[in-house]
Amino acid sequence: MNTYLQIHPNDNVLVALQDIPAGTNISFNGQDIQLQQNISAKHKFLINDIDGNAPITMYGVLVGKSTRPLKKGESITTDNVVHDANAFHEKDGAMQWQAPDISKWKNATFMGYQREDGQVGTRNYWLVIPLVFCENRNVSVIKTAFEKGLGFAPAEVYNEQVQDLVALYKSGNIEAVKQYEAENITATDKRNVIFPNIDGIKFLTHEGGCGGTRQDSDALCALLAGYIHHSNVAGATILSLGCQHAQVSILQEALKKLNPQFNKPVLVYEQQKSASEFAMLSAAIKDTFLALIEANKQSRQPCPLSKLVIGLECGGSDGFSGISANPAVGHTSDLLVALGGTSILSEFPELCGVEQELINRCVTEEISDKFIRIMRAYENQAQSVGSGFYMNPSPGNIKDGLITDAIKSAGAAKKGGTSPVTDVLDYTEYVTKPGLNLLCTPGNDVESTSAEVGSGANIVLFTTGLGTPTGNPIAPVVKLATNTKLATRMKDIIDINTGTIISGEHSIAEMGEQILDYVIKAASGEIHTKAEQLNQDDFIPWKRGVSL
Repeated sequence: MNTYLQIHPNDNVLVALQDIPAGTNISFNGQDIQLQQNISAKHKFLINDIDGNAPITMYGVLVGKSTRPLKKGESITTDNVVHDANAFHEKDGAMQWQAPDISKWKNATFMGYQREDGQVGTRNYWLVIPLVFCENRNVSVIKTAFEKGLGFAPAEVYNEQVQDLVALYKSGNIEAVKQYEAENITATDKRNVIFPNIDGIKFLTHEGGCGGTRQDSDALCALLAGYIHHSNVAGATILSLGCQHAQVSILQEALKKLNPQFNKPVLVYEQQKSASEFAMLSAAIKDTFLALIEANKQSRQPCPLSKLVIGLECGGSDGFSGISANPAVGHTSDLLVALGGTSILSEFPELCGVEQELINRCVTEEISDKFIRIMRAYENQAQSVGSGFYMNPSPGNIKDGLITDAIKSAGAAKKGGTSPVTDVLDYTEYVTKPGLNLLCTPGNDVESTSAEVGSGANIVLFTTGLGTPTGNPIAPVVKLATNTKLATRMKDIIDINTGTIISGEHSIAEMGEQILDYVIKAASGEIHTKAEQLNQDDFIPWKRGVSL
């Protein structure tokens, strides 16, 4: 295994692939570099002396500037480097894309649920959704009833631990309580024997629908409409209070906008028009049960890979994200695009510094102009409240080598591969064009993942270097570790280890192909991801304020 890596020939820093002690002599391009400090794996050091206010280059782009003169072999940190990035402007070039070899998958299919509108689902879910937070409790009542009644409820392993402790306490054996060790029960796939063709009933509670601006409620309805319209959803049960901003009529208009011929079953119950809470919930449960009988009649059929829509997401990123998992996922995206499929790259604050490359990859000026307009509006909004994209990296990101937003962004953008950008979507807009789509979301893991699925992603590839358990209620989320230590330590949440790229066991292309093979199996229901097994159903709508 190599000890360091230059990502791009124009970079003036090297990335440590393992811990390197101070005083070590590195031979690079015919010159000796003596390390000035201990360099932890994932961090960077300079290959030459630079002055103060000098550019720092990684991935071939500007990612920061020095705050003082720095020596060859010196580590770059938040103490000596600050964020800087290249400006962007209108499209000024055309790209020529060399699509990867897809002959291996020429006749491949996955087993999906074919919908009447032409979409294909990787799962078959029924949704129960509140239009306003006032109905969250009622949704929870229905959730308990159906999950326990139909066998969808997760194993109550932690309740059992408490029961064990209570029994020991009642026996007076306090010492046994102190020595108690719970049995680690591995999460497993649960299938329902009553409705075998239904993957589950999902419950999307949230804190919106009223109290904010009308724009907030409109955006919430648009996002919920995207979930109901989604290929992985057979239908939905809607609970409304009645007086809230997020009216049923707004949701219905959003559904018609997505599909004028929308005909999925949507059951609506309004509490302020009901005889009682009991009457409303009883009717909702009975009608939903009848709808499940119909939804269970759908079964998986062979479908072309062109019907796959993958979300490209990262969270808990580290200094290896842009070297291993992200470019591997980018190659998977390129393969799927070449096969006629669709991918969605989001997290606009984490595209800072690479905008011009993406602009020039847009297939038309109309699309690139939309990207420019949204990016500038987002950045201006952040600056108006004293923030900015430069504040995006989290403490965990910084600790593991992502010391500026531009460094983080240059690596994050690798998830988008190299294919042309066929469309740009604002928040809650639904994907309609095959190819790579850019979707405006914050960098926040759950808000962004929620948005990607709301825009049509029927499976999500989620890279992480630090470890994050994020999942989604209706789309399988495949978790990819950037390094082998994480994959070993948090194997209960990690599906794929791309750390073998760092160790030299696999190339980026080889790993990208393995990921696509995994995606096909997961999309077919042959594999249930760790997030699914753990019932990790994260859902957070983005209130269109400043969230980075």
